[in-house]
Amino acid sequence: MEFAWTDDQRAYRERVRGALEELLPADWDSHYAPQGYGSADQIAFSRTFCPQLAERDLLVRHWPEQWGGRSADPWEQFILAEEMKQRGEPRGPQYMNVNWLGPTLMKYGTPRQQAEHLGRIARGEVIWCQGYSEPGAGTDLAALQTRAQKVEGGYVVNGQKIWTSYAGKADFCFLLARTGAERKAISIFLVPMDSAGIEVKPFPGLVSEGHLNEMFFTDLFVPDSARVGEEGKAWDIITYALGFERVGIPRYHVGRKLLDRAIARLAAEGRGDDPIIKARVGRIHAKFEAARLLTYVVVDERARQAPPSVNGNISRIAASEACTDLTHFLMEYLPDILAGGDAILREFHRGNIAATIAAGTYELQLNLIARGALDLPKG
Repeated sequence: MEFAWTDDQRAYRERVRGALEELLPADWDSHYAPQGYGSADQIAFSRTFCPQLAERDLLVRHWPEQWGGRSADPWEQFILAEEMKQRGEPRGPQYMNVNWLGPTLMKYGTPRQQAEHLGRIARGEVIWCQGYSEPGAGTDLAALQTRAQKVEGGYVVNGQKIWTSYAGKADFCFLLARTGAERKAISIFLVPMDSAGIEVKPFPGLVSEGHLNEMFFTDLFVPDSARVGEEGKAWDIITYALGFERVGIPRYHVGRKLLDRAIARLAAEGRGDDPIIKARVGRIHAKFEAARLLTYVVVDERARQAPPSVNGNISRIAASEACTDLTHFLMEYLPDILAGGDAILREFHRGNIAATIAAGTYELQLNLIARGALDLPKG
């Protein structure tokens, strides 16, 4: 398979880089990027930056023209993602909107939902969070207990979510709730975050700012028009969305850049020729390259409109392992970064503590590969 970039793709990458140089402030690398894209400052910045990207026809080019895009192929989406991630993701949480939430609403949303939400996303005007995990339901998402009780005109929701990134600043929540007794009787609701009955509580932790929030729902009313798809039939929608999410963040691209940054620091300290360090660096570099190529296999499948496969899970495993190896390497050879020695490397470390958990744990991905590729029995 040929993975060389075409002239048009190289030109598009340069166009994206040019927009970043034009639009990012002078203190982006020193002030904004080290905070992480869940931080209050980065989220506020994204509300200005994303509309500017949209004006330059860069935010949703991979979307169909019907919804404000240019029907560009998935390669342009990933070129954009690579360049954004390498600069610290100035789109903030809005990367999520354009990568998976918008496409999910295109496929499963009602005309009313599409009219209400897709234009806002395409213009870069809105922040979303996703109400998935609960204290007793993370990897086993079907175990969630937040319940939506049917009432006249809609549902009343009661329950709790946890680990909800961006919840404190989001405008809407892509909320999962139980609507029946069966294990997978789950429904999805599009909920304004200023609705009566929603409380968000941040809590401290090691990961980056903005990612650790609890959400509490107390007699929250959501109308029937907020439900996506049939009642209790959300599992296919969830699977579809997660398929985009698991390869939507090019961790391999920023990881490779930050590995180079770590190498430069070690060289400056006179440790660059240590044979053990060089061997470790070589292995991590190889893992990032494997993650990149495995992700490109998935992009190629999408470009050819091939059906979803376990390649997305395999690329997720490869990227997770590479990021985990780099965080361990930083802790072993550059532990001062956690004390402020390098804000960019520190943010990478904080941001990847949960790399093997988000969008489905490492173990879950292995199970999906075992069943989908190796045809092994559950047990």
